[in-house]
Amino acid sequence: MKKVISKSFLADADIEQIIGLQLRYGVVIASLIVLIGGILYLVQQGQGAIPPYHIFLGESAGYTSFSQIVKGIGAGEAKGIVQAGVVILIATPILRIAFSLVGFILEKDRLYIIITAIVLSVMLFSIFGGLKI
Repeated sequence: MKKVISKSFLADADIEQIIGLQLRYGVVIASLIVLIGGILYLVQQGQGAIPPYHIFLGESAGYTSFSQIVKGIGAGEAKGIVQAGVVILIATPILRIAFSLVGFILEKDRLYIIITAIVLSVMLFSIFGGLKI
């Protein structure tokens, strides 16, 4: 008997399985990174005197770019580690949409390719090209 080889490299169930695993692992990894950063923050900031709550001291706007986050992680700063976990958590659904787009391209489903590409481009534009007020 001859084995029948399917036309597509991956079946629908395989793509759904990959996307599901990516979502689960993305959330778990991001949560662990934030947890590690939170524990490190408590260790770094939890020692010392009680802060003066009657005086408002504002925080600087640190860790607003990818390079600042990487420098913070390299320096072992807890806020940089927590911010890296948040970035991974934000990137998880975007990667899901990108994997879905690849799956629709492999299936050659034009309608869903167009819809998914529009959704992905809107999300990427809102993140990277949004209004800076």
